[in-house]
Amino acid sequence: MRTRGTRGVGAAVAALLLLTAMCGCRVQEAGAGAGGAPGAGTDGRHRSPAGTQVPSSRSPGGRSPADGRPGTAPGPARGRTAAPARVLWSRGDTGRDVRELQARLRQIAWLSGAPTGTYGELTERAVRGFQARRGLPATGRTDTVTWQRLLGMTHEPGTWELYPMGGQPAGAPDARCLTGRVLCIDKTTRTLRWMIGGRTISTMAVRFGTQYTPTREGVFHIYWKSRHHVSTLYHSPMPYAMFFSGGQAVHYSSDFAARGYAGGSHGCVNVRDESAIAQVFAQVRTGDKVVVHW
Repeated sequence: MRTRGTRGVGAAVAALLLLTAMCGCRVQEAGAGAGGAPGAGTDGRHRSPAGTQVPSSRSPGGRSPADGRPGTAPGPARGRTAAPARVLWSRGDTGRDVRELQARLRQIAWLSGAPTGTYGELTERAVRGFQARRGLPATGRTDTVTWQRLLGMTHEPGTWELYPMGGQPAGAPDARCLTGRVLCIDKTTRTLRWMIGGRTISTMAVRFGTQYTPTREGVFHIYWKSRHHVSTLYHSPMPYAMFFSGGQAVHYSSDFAARGYAGGSHGCVNVRDESAIAQVFAQVRTGDKVVVHW
């Protein structure tokens, strides 16, 4: 009877040990799975045999279950690429921002022409070259990455870097220009307004005399008009000349049209837009007022 009892107890113990071993294997399977292994939950956490959830952690050796790389935190899913940089300006765009882009490209010799405010072929080519030189996608379009690189290499352009050939906005007219027929000339903004009765008819960029031959300031009147005038002192052409103070006149200047503000006059008010000055010349009368002010 004792032998049988001993055998019965032994069999029970063996059965209990077998059951414990089987449970241990199941727990190990539930805890070892990652990324779709048996027992892994759909939210990235492992489930215990009883169905309760416990946070996942790094496996031995510092390997992250999410990306399988030693010592790294879970990263973005593989195969994804970064979103492309947002395009700010591209061919066909116009405005002051495009003018600033062109001025900055000109500072570092990627653009030779003066800023125009229009994103054309030359600007696109300059941007493409700038991008290629710096290992950026050479699209010719100015995106946020390209713009930040350009900002870091250049300075804020001044007014005459933005408008070296004219085209700048005019300031408010002087109070003396608000009555009558007036050529209202502003030395601060380098602009001329042709005004009648306080209303601006046309506006154009102008250039003045140099330090040693300055343009006089004050209120004057047109005393002589000469369509094909040539300077007797400097032997230079002064087409559409409207004289207002001695030998000083408002007239078209081919030098201003070619060089912009890199040059200066001998005291006259130069206009670079021949079409604009031709129209004004046709309308201005002898005796009309001229106001030159800061």
